Amino acid sequence: MDFSNTIDVSAAGMRAQAKRLQVAAENIANAETTGSTPGSDPYRRKTITFKEALNRTSGVSSVVIKGVGQDQSPFETRYDPSHPAANAQGQVKMPNVNMTVEIMDTHEAQHSYEANLNTMQLTRSMLTRTINLMK
Repeated sequence: MDFSNTIDVSAAGMRAQAKRLQVAAENIANAETTGSTPGSDPYRRKTITFKEALNRTSGVSSVVIKGVGQDQSPFETRYDPSHPAANAQGQVKMPNVNMTVEIMDTHEAQHSYEANLNTMQLTRSMLTRTINLMK
């Protein structure tokens, strides 16, 4: 594997983790976003999936985003008869966002991003040393 392939793989990993962080941030920001009319659905948690992509020219595999979907787990309800989205029983559907899961996802995305960044910086350093040796 040459240096440019290493940098490309690290960059792909950084792009994937940045998108993962964006999805988790959207979920956290909307953790209390309910519907606005009686019985309407609240914000539905987003999910992200990745897949391996093979660059046929270089023979190197890297990660790409397969898609952003929605978590189909059921909504919890909260009793709040004064809420505009409350049904006849006073129940309001709440988003299916679990803050613990989202915070853990942000930490994992951050660590993965940093690992890819460190790999890229190390590769750049090795490339610079190689060029200096050739002078």
